[in-house]
Amino acid sequence: MLRSNSGEAVHPLLDIGLVGAGAAAVCLLDALAQGDLPAGSLTIFEPSSHAWRGRPYRPDLEVVRVNATPRDMSVRAGDDGHFEDWITARGVMVGGPGVQPDPFSDALFVPRALYGDYLEQSARSALNRLAADGWDVRFVRDRVIGAEPGAELVLRTATGQRHEVRTLILGTGAGRPADLYGLAGTEGFVADPYPVAETLAQVDPDATVAVIGSGLTAVDVALSLAHRGHRGLIRFHSRDGVLPGVRQRPVHHQLKHFTTARFRAAAAHGRRFTLRAVLDLLEQELAEAGESLSRVAAEMHAAVTEDPVTRLRRNLDEVDHPSRALRIVQQAVPEAGPDVFPLLPEAERETVLARHHRALMSLCCPMPPASAAGLLGLLDTGRLELVPGLRAVQPTLRGFNLESTHRADQADVVVNAVNARFSRINGEAGSLVGDLARAGVVAPHPRAGIHVERATSRAVTPTGPQRHIYALGDLAAGSLFFTFGVQSLADRAVDIVGALASETLAVLPA
Repeated sequence: MLRSNSGEAVHPLLDIGLVGAGAAAVCLLDALAQGDLPAGSLTIFEPSSHAWRGRPYRPDLEVVRVNATPRDMSVRAGDDGHFEDWITARGVMVGGPGVQPDPFSDALFVPRALYGDYLEQSARSALNRLAADGWDVRFVRDRVIGAEPGAELVLRTATGQRHEVRTLILGTGAGRPADLYGLAGTEGFVADPYPVAETLAQVDPDATVAVIGSGLTAVDVALSLAHRGHRGLIRFHSRDGVLPGVRQRPVHHQLKHFTTARFRAAAAHGRRFTLRAVLDLLEQELAEAGESLSRVAAEMHAAVTEDPVTRLRRNLDEVDHPSRALRIVQQAVPEAGPDVFPLLPEAERETVLARHHRALMSLCCPMPPASAAGLLGLLDTGRLELVPGLRAVQPTLRGFNLESTHRADQADVVVNAVNARFSRINGEAGSLVGDLARAGVVAPHPRAGIHVERATSRAVTPTGPQRHIYALGDLAAGSLFFTFGVQSLADRAVDIVGALASETLAVLPA
């Protein structure tokens, strides 16, 4: 709440509480700073000492890198060059420490910590602009643990503070990986691997390390252990053993048919899509580029059927493959996925997630080629093994027993690299969301997070959209799709700012 020079309370039209200060929050701040809104009040709640970086982008080893090129990591919607311009302005030239291009594709995959610097500076720039435009901006280094909805929404923090806001934006992120096997507090269990420079520092170089998971986080763990000179055996234990794909040499494609604009226009007119119609559009997109959907289907099938080491080797050999089919899909799904997914019948959404989600994530969230080469080197020398079919992990007096479908293994250390995104609610946000749900102003989604409106990211309950509550990022994962990519975060942030602008105009005098 703002106060005038005389000390009297002033109620701005925009009185926003933003819960969370990770990458999603940075995208929102940038959209607010770029938007044409009247000055208001903004209170940001974040207990972490590494605000704006989230879990993965804190100071860390240089071997831990983002898996996308700078043009796909811009926090500013519609400006693919924003991150590249920042790199240039910072004076971090290609070829300098930590920013050498990938030797296999000549693409740039910067260290996660460097991207965290970009997020931090982007946030500060946006906050400075908001302050210069008359916004009252406050940062509360505390965790919001509850809420009391009413005419003003009262947020309660862990230290007992109470803050009144009119509009609540939930950007809490996925939180820590789920402890699927109840190992918290067990000696030798690393509950959250980031930052690996700290969490893996005490691992005995000769220890046998079991990594739960086989996705991008697991790859980070293996490469970081190798970078630190680890001599012991590393095993990836997972349910399916699917590794991320390998990103090919970037080739930009201008989407013509499978576009965000098409799906948004369809939604505005109440039109729905079947999965077959969506695939037809994708096939049309590929056909005009001289490509075939069969190439994509074959790779998705291979992700879950081909021997993972054989597929990894093949993918690395295909970095310069002449076909652009996979590259086009890797561009189309993150860009348009959040807009097309809600237009599918619910049964078909469930089918996509149940049957194709793992293959889609492997295809559309590939690792850099240099990371793939490092992983392959560990596999070929016997320092890394892949063990699918994980069923149970139990602590023992001397480590851990891991039971899989066809074998049992032992490990000295277990590192939790489980993807946290498709848990229902981030544990740290659970009490807050619980209060909001009991008050009937949000509705938990059976898949993940809460129900949100596609066009605005407003919370949706059986009574309709809630005008003053929004979710950005992982809390919207049940309703949308691919909510975690920076491109998606930036686009959804613009949607939220647009909705705020519409609300403000609606109450301004003519």
